[in-house]
Amino acid sequence: MLRKIASLGALLALATACGSGSGGGTAPAQTQGGFQPPKLEALKALGKGEGQVNLVAWAGYTEDGSNDPKVDWVHPFEQATGCKVNVKTAGTSDEMVNLMKTGEYDAVSASGDASLRLVASGTVAPINTALVPNYADVFPGLKNRPWNSVNGVAYGVPHGRGANLLMWRTDQVKPDPVSWGVVFDPASPYKGKVTAYDSPIYLADAAVYLMATKPELGIKNPYALDDKQFQAAVDLLKQQRKIIGEYWSDYTKEVQAFKSGDSVVGTTWQVIANLAQADKAPVKAELPREGATGWSDTWMVAANAAHPNCAYKWLDWIISPKVNAQVAEWFGEAPANAKACKETSDPNFCKTFHATDENYFSKVWYWTTPISKCLDGRTDVACKDYSEWTRAWTEIKG
Repeated sequence: MLRKIASLGALLALATACGSGSGGGTAPAQTQGGFQPPKLEALKALGKGEGQVNLVAWAGYTEDGSNDPKVDWVHPFEQATGCKVNVKTAGTSDEMVNLMKTGEYDAVSASGDASLRLVASGTVAPINTALVPNYADVFPGLKNRPWNSVNGVAYGVPHGRGANLLMWRTDQVKPDPVSWGVVFDPASPYKGKVTAYDSPIYLADAAVYLMATKPELGIKNPYALDDKQFQAAVDLLKQQRKIIGEYWSDYTKEVQAFKSGDSVVGTTWQVIANLAQADKAPVKAELPREGATGWSDTWMVAANAAHPNCAYKWLDWIISPKVNAQVAEWFGEAPANAKACKETSDPNFCKTFHATDENYFSKVWYWTTPISKCLDGRTDVACKDYSEWTRAWTEIKG
C-alpha cells in the first residue's frame, strides 16, 4: 500500500500547454486546450492476447496474494485472459517515467504529476476507449481531464482518486480546525509537531491556501503560478518550515507519528486516518474550507507496447466493478467505476471515500504537472514548470 510521489525533475520542453481552471477556491473545471502531443494512433481493434503484459505500478495496485492471500486480482486476470502479469513496482513518478521510457513496459498507473510528461514525450499513446467496455461506467467527473486526456483525446483510463486531507489529534488540537491556516501559522502552538507531504507538488497545497486567503495574488489554478504567485507560495512554505516537525512520504511512518504524538496536525490521506483510528489514535481528518489538492491515477498504454492486446485487457480488468472495488479498498481511495460501490466488502466504503460525491471532489485540485504555459489559460505570462518547483522545494527544506 506504500505510496510515494517524490521529485519529478525537469519537465520536457515538448510539454507546452494544457487547460484552464476556474477560480473561487474550488476546482470544478480543469479543462484541456493548446497541447499538441506527438501524433500517435490508438489501437484500432482488440486481438488475441500475446501471453503476457509488463506493468509499471504503484505498490498495492497489482496484488497477487503475496502480501495477503485474500487480496489477489492478478491470478484471476491471468486465468481469464491467458496474459501473464509481470510487474515492476515504482516508488516515485520519476521512476515510472524513466521505466516507461526504456520501452520494456506495456502500461503504467501514472499519477497526474507524471502523465503529461509521458504524453508529451510520445511514450504513451491515445486510448481507444471503445476497446475498454468498463470505461462506460467510470464516473463522468474523471473522464477527459487534463491529466488523462489532451484536446478531448483520452490517453488512459481512470483508476481511482482521493483528496489530501487535514488530520489532527483531537486530544491536543482544539478547537477542531476548519482551515489549512493551522499548519501555516508561524505562531502555531503546535510548533515542531506539524507535518507536511514531502514532495515539490506540495507547493500546490500552499497555493490552494493562498487562493482563498490572498485573492489579490490572482491565483486561479494552484498548478499555474507566475513569478509573483510562485514566490508567495515559496515564502509561505519557508515560513512553515520553521514549525514543521517532519515531512512524510511513507504512510506507515505518518500513522506511527500521529499514534505517538510526534505529529499532531498536518496533511494526510483518508487511508492513513482510517489506519490511525483503527490503532486507537485519537485523530480526525477533514477537507478544509479552502479545498485541497488530491490525486487521480490513470492506467496508460505505451506507444510501442510489445503486448498491446494484453495491456488493453488489463485496463478493462482493473476498472471492472469487482476488481476496482478490491483495489480501492486495499489501497484506500475512491474507485473510478461507479458500479464498484456495490461490490465493496464494506457497505459504507464509498461513502467514507466520497466516491459518488462530485460536490466534494469539486473542491479538490487533482495533481497536474505544472508547465511553462499557464494551465489557467493565461498567455501574457509564463508559469513556473516542475523543474523550478523541484529546485524551490530543495531550497525550502534546506
